[in-house]
Amino acid sequence: MKAIILQAPGDVNQLRPADITVPELQAGEVLVKVKAISINPVDVKSRAGKGLYGRLKDQRPLILGWDISGEVKQSGSDRFAVGAEVFGMVNFPGHGKAYAEFVAAPAGQLALKPATISHEEAAAATLAALTAWQIIVQRANVRAGQSVLIQSAAGGVGHFAVQIAKHLGAHVTGTASLKNKGFVLELGADAYIDYTAVDWHSYGDQFDLVLDTIGGQNVDHSLIVTKPGGTLISIPTGVGTDVTERAKAKKVDAAFYLVQSNGQDMTALAELMEQGVIKAHVSAVYPFDEMAAAHLQVETGKTVGKVVVRL
Repeated sequence: MKAIILQAPGDVNQLRPADITVPELQAGEVLVKVKAISINPVDVKSRAGKGLYGRLKDQRPLILGWDISGEVKQSGSDRFAVGAEVFGMVNFPGHGKAYAEFVAAPAGQLALKPATISHEEAAAATLAALTAWQIIVQRANVRAGQSVLIQSAAGGVGHFAVQIAKHLGAHVTGTASLKNKGFVLELGADAYIDYTAVDWHSYGDQFDLVLDTIGGQNVDHSLIVTKPGGTLISIPTGVGTDVTERAKAKKVDAAFYLVQSNGQDMTALAELMEQGVIKAHVSAVYPFDEMAAAHLQVETGKTVGKVVVRL
């Protein structure tokens, strides 16, 4: 089968096409013929030797990727029959092996793809959508009437987070560049902040939840506007010791969050997508043999919504 392997950490030239054996199923797994793959910042970081590379470096062959949508061709589980169209995030944060024509995936990590969405849209609504779902619904337990700030609301995680928080009845504010203001408001955000021209101290501590998808100095900015008793979650770089101490003094729950593969959560997202409550915005689709170009686009940090690779 066709696959793309990572020869060594580095630039996109380390992503090389290969012809490898179709994986054998373990108990509880299904063999998925992949139709679409979503590319995430963690893919790019791991390719470069950061991200999850440390966990995966001894795998041979090392195949990046976690987000898939496709058709079940063999089944070792009574959860899905052969022919079922499924999608999900596979074995995250382990070895997902998604950059391949066929993927052996634990059935418990997948959901049925709604007939109303494409494989490209389904693949896009995996790691990013799960991250937003698990943080907003489970970790922060956002409730109607609360105030939520989504940093980088036009991005992969951000654009799902806006929709999920709004669905729960929160008052949602999203940050983005001025050119993406319209997109953020169309997602359902109640208010918009231009992150390139903002005095964070002028907002005061007004948000029950701040979801930071940018990292770095933006974690400090996020803490400024989080209410005492509120929650600050940062997913790219985590929360350093200094921020942790200041958050504790302010009685803010500040933490890093790492998404986990979960079929029940995928099913909940699938139901909302089928109802049209949540939509995946796919800004670019690349063919499988242009995986390097897909990585370079994600690496810009300027992608609106998601980048997908089609097989």
